[in-house]
Amino acid sequence: MQHKLKKTALVCSRLFSSFQASQPTVIRASFLHFTADPAKTENVSHAYQYIEDGLMVIENGKVTSLKTFNEKDAAIYSKIVDKRGKLIVPGFIDTHIHYPQTQMIASYGEQLLEWLTTYTFPTEEQFADKKHAQKISKFFVNELLKNGTTSALVFGTVHPQSVDALFEETSKKNMRIIAGKVMMDRNAPDDLLDTAQSSYDESKQLIEKWHNKGRSQYAITPRFAPTSTPEQLQLAGKLKAEYPDVYVQTHLSENKNEIEWVKSLFPEREGYFDVYDHYGLTGKKSIFAHSIHLTDDEWKAFANTDSVISFCPTSNLFLGSGLFDLETAEKNNVRVGLGTDVGAGTSFSQLQSLNEAYKIMQLQGKQLSVFKGLYLATLGGAESLSLDDKIGNFEEGKEADFVVMDWAATDLQALRQSYSTTLEDKLFALMMLGDDRNVESTYVAGKLVYSK
Repeated sequence: MQHKLKKTALVCSRLFSSFQASQPTVIRASFLHFTADPAKTENVSHAYQYIEDGLMVIENGKVTSLKTFNEKDAAIYSKIVDKRGKLIVPGFIDTHIHYPQTQMIASYGEQLLEWLTTYTFPTEEQFADKKHAQKISKFFVNELLKNGTTSALVFGTVHPQSVDALFEETSKKNMRIIAGKVMMDRNAPDDLLDTAQSSYDESKQLIEKWHNKGRSQYAITPRFAPTSTPEQLQLAGKLKAEYPDVYVQTHLSENKNEIEWVKSLFPEREGYFDVYDHYGLTGKKSIFAHSIHLTDDEWKAFANTDSVISFCPTSNLFLGSGLFDLETAEKNNVRVGLGTDVGAGTSFSQLQSLNEAYKIMQLQGKQLSVFKGLYLATLGGAESLSLDDKIGNFEEGKEADFVVMDWAATDLQALRQSYSTTLEDKLFALMMLGDDRNVESTYVAGKLVYSK
């Protein structure tokens, strides 16, 4: 009899847990999300939806509905999370970031090539120790979530264990993360070199282990052309052909000295982009960070191959690399995402990235609207990573990654917002003055993963 009672209690407990799991999460707040690129719509207001008093329903980690709040909803839903006075936007998407460089962010005084030698390589050597990789991974993931970033395209180091440590940590939070082991078989310290064959073998093992496991995905990751031999790039291209669903991430035309170096190493190629194209590393899921100093032919090649650029404003300014030409990317229909590029980038906050992006455009006599900016940080990032069927806005069926934001987190912000009379001005003030202090909480797949 006692055994039957225990069995009955266990069944009831499981049924109750199942009932709890199936209960929707319902949130009331102001909502903003994008349905199109504001730069490609005749009327900007048709590119986004703003609901001042809205209600979002989430079930099984996905958005079921988003609508204007109605008093009848209070009777329909037994529990509504009340975030009135807050702004909810889709989780920010970072299309280029180096997690091993978290500990060396804001290192003084060099441009790209010298910066790599002075700071980056010594730091990355520490990731041979998986315990160190686990420590930095944990800090890195918390920093992403603290800044409202729920998805990212991430560089590891040459060590396979660096990628394992990261994916193990992001899987705990159920984050949609793309990452890869750096491939680097020349022009770097001996302790950071692999070989063409070992980079192929180790990357293949990591693809088999992590790609499309949960919300984890893999990126083939040659650091940049100067640190890979033709043999390594050839095998990277072979991997891409064998696993066409995986991503490619690398760097391109960030620094003028770098471009000259590539010309000397690959004199048979027509240019920097052609190096990657020759080895089969361009395409819809190939993301090239920076791409500042492109030729007209390279812009055409980007368009013809449907390759992607990651715009990294804080890094480009910090290293003195140059000013990215967003307008030319738009004219050539090249997809662009927003990247922090930590640690050359100086902030995990995509609001800070947009702050600097605005200034980069101003220096070129151009403008970045707040709507284009927030689009780049959300739906634009999803489109650049070919993930807009899953994340990037609040359309029905999308994965419910989102950020609850304070309009004003400081006295100065509060004063500024008190004099804002339009949505556009309120958002612009948030974009220019905001940072992690404005992130009240972050949700991944409908679950609270960070709270201030």
